[in-house]
Amino acid sequence: MPRARKGAARNKARRRILRSARGYWGTKSRHKQQAKVALTRAGQFAYRDRRARRREFRRLWITRITAACRMRGTRYSRFINGLQNSGIALNRKMLSELAIEDPKSFDRLVEMAEEKTTAQAFAR
Repeated sequence: MPRARKGAARNKARRRILRSARGYWGTKSRHKQQAKVALTRAGQFAYRDRRARRREFRRLWITRITAACRMRGTRYSRFINGLQNSGIALNRKMLSELAIEDPKSFDRLVEMAEEKTTAQAFAR
């Protein structure tokens, strides 16, 4: 009985890897082994940067909220603390959108937060 070889499976695997590496520069898009290495590396960067993107967006939202709070004469930390004490559960993304799109409602939130922080200060 003749020995079976991986002809079709090997070609299919090569095609799959090279299709995934399409658009890479030079050898990385043409040779299976180099493409495999490049895909592994790209996967690691993608995994890492998905998490980094979340961090960067959170920093952006906090910066926007801080700027909006300073325009209204309060600090970011007092504002967030006041919101938490008053039971308002808005995440930072929504708060930054409110600060940009609807300043009047953001003003109201700042007032509510200030009321809670001053009430907390007097309670001590």
